[in-house]
Parts: sequence; C-alpha cells; structure tokens
Amino acid sequence: MGLFSSLMNLVVPPASMVMLAFAWPTLTFLHACEWLFHTIYSENMEDKVVVITGASSGIGEQIAYEYAQRGANVVLVARREHRLRVIGENARRMGAKHVMIVAADVVKEEECRRFITEAVNFYGHVDHLVNAASLSHTFFFEEATDTSVFPHMMDINFWGNVYPTYVALPYLRQSHGRIVVNASIESWMPMPRMSLYAAAKAAVLNFYETLRFELRDDVGITVATHGVTGSEMTRGRFLLEEGTEMQWKEEREVPVNGGQVEEFARTIVAAACRGDPYVKFPTWHDVFLLYRVFVPDVLGWTFRLLLSTQGARKRSLAGTGRPLLETSPSARKLPPGPLTFQPATALHQQKHSLQPASAQHPQKQSDFRS
Repeated sequence: MGLFSSLMNLVVPPASMVMLAFAWPTLTFLHACEWLFHTIYSENMEDKVVVITGASSGIGEQIAYEYAQRGANVVLVARREHRLRVIGENARRMGAKHVMIVAADVVKEEECRRFITEAVNFYGHVDHLVNAASLSHTFFFEEATDTSVFPHMMDINFWGNVYPTYVALPYLRQSHGRIVVNASIESWMPMPRMSLYAAAKAAVLNFYETLRFELRDDVGITVATHGVTGSEMTRGRFLLEEGTEMQWKEEREVPVNGGQVEEFARTIVAAACRGDPYVKFPTWHDVFLLYRVFVPDVLGWTFRLLLSTQGARKRSLAGTGRPLLETSPSARKLPPGPLTFQPATALHQQKHSLQPASAQHPQKQSDFRS
C-alpha cells in the first residue's frame, strides 16, 4: 500500500495538471454557454416567496430590495423589528407584491420553525431561502480572555444557517426552490484577526457543499463568497443582534476599504435566478486560491508583511474581559403573529400599512397582493 501511494503521489499531480490544461478551454466554453442560456431564461420571481434572514441591515437588506424589484413576496426575518418595518416599507415601494416581517432568533430552532411555518401558512409555499445573517470580529485569538464570546460566532455564522435550512428544506423540495448562502472569502483563505469567523464560515461552506450532493437537483444552492463589503461590520462597529437577544459592539481598529453592498446583493440575486452554484465578489479574489494551493508560503509572507506595517498590536475590546454584552434598548415584544404590509392600492383606506397577520381574516389574504 505504501508503494502504491508513493507512486500515485508522483503520477497523479502532473497528470491532473496536463488533463486540466487540455480540458480548460472546453470547460470555459461550456460554462459560458450555460451562463448565457440561464441569463436569457432566468427564473421569474413574480409572486414567488423569498424568506430572508438577517434582513435588518447590510447584505440582507439589499437582497430584500433586489427581490422586491423583481416582484417577489418577501419575508423579512431579524431581531430588530423597528428596522424591519422601515425596510419592509421600502421593499413594498420598490415593487414587492407583499411583505411580511417576523422578529425571530435564527440560532433557535423553534423560532426558525415559527417563521417558516408562518410564511407557508400565509403564502402556501417557499421558493427561495436566503441566509444572510452574519457576524465578524477583529481581534487576535490570543487576546481573548472572555471565552463566552466564542459561541456567538458559531451560533450566528453556522447554526444561524443550519436551522432555517433544516426547517425550510421540505417546502423547498416541493417547490424545487433554492437556498442562497452568505459565505465569505475567509472560508478558504486565512485572514489575521478573524480566526473564529473564518472557522465558522469554513463550516458553513463545507456543510452546503455536502448538502448540494445530498439534494442533487431537488433544491438548488447558491453559495456567495465575498471580500470586505461596506455593511455595518465595516462602519466602525458590528452588532450581534441578528441571532441573539443581546447586543455586542466593537470599535474597528483598522481602516477598511470594501466594495458596495448594493452591487454584491444585485449580483447574488441575479445569480440565484440564473441557478448559478457560486457567486464571487469581487472575482479577482479567486487568484488567492491558486496561491494557497500551489504556493501557500506567499500568502503567509504577505500577511506577515501587512501585519508588520501596522506596528504594535492594539488590544481589541472583544474577548478581553471588558464589558461586551448589553441589552438592546430597542428590544420590545411583538404581537404573536407576523406583521404584514398591505399593497399601495390599500393605502388610501389606512394611514398605516402594518397590521398583525393574526388580525386578518384568512379569506382576505388576496387583499394583500396587488
């Protein structure tokens, strides 16, 4: 067995590179034809039902707007109910046929079951599930002295994807729907000061890659990986609100320059409607994957050089024993049912467009659709 493995180590790598070199032009042409076909015949989201977690800010918010412009019914899920009200109203004005907002905690299975069940009971089906809730950090692992912050990273970034997927999967099978995943370049490229975040995103990526094979063609999966974007996580602080009952704030210690969240969201939704398995933003980040596979030392040298130019380390607030968690001042209880928006045609009858769904007569659901 040892001799066979040694022989394969010598033969397989160069033989694979030769085969890839000959196959690359053909594969590129086939992928281009497939992309063109799916672009022309992309999925029509008119009256489709899209559930979006982490919809109160950042990427989740912009994804909601993109689906709204395509005429979809959107279900917005997050903890910040006051933000969901504003975003829901914006989505309705942008063209969403109907908007439902549900305040829920994505790291709790029972709450994931609640908002999926409410969406199915109201609309009858679910077509797309967008898992956009995410949480990053900017501290060195050895700086952490309060390990109680560690589970939050895994809860939101991993279980906050798994639980909604687990609950929604039977309904997505029925509609031959799609799961959209908000991953990150850190899932395969190590980045300093993001060890826990990178580990959680790597778990998410491998979970959905395995699930893709298990589901085959019954449910599509679009994995979106991105670099730094201009969301709340890069505007001086980040909030641990999308998946927990607490709020965690941290001042950023390093300047961050990133792309536009709006453009990334537009790319994600377009790719999901085409049925693309992957979305990469920006695409030039792919070159680092080649460096990691063939010359991983180059990445190590680059990171050491970048860190050395920043001077002495600054101790982060996160995980250092200083107070991190505080009760969100805006938290408040919601009505037992989801909150829904009426269409613009009904605005002349009521001043406010939000009503508890439990107050609506079940035979008048068509009144919510334009």
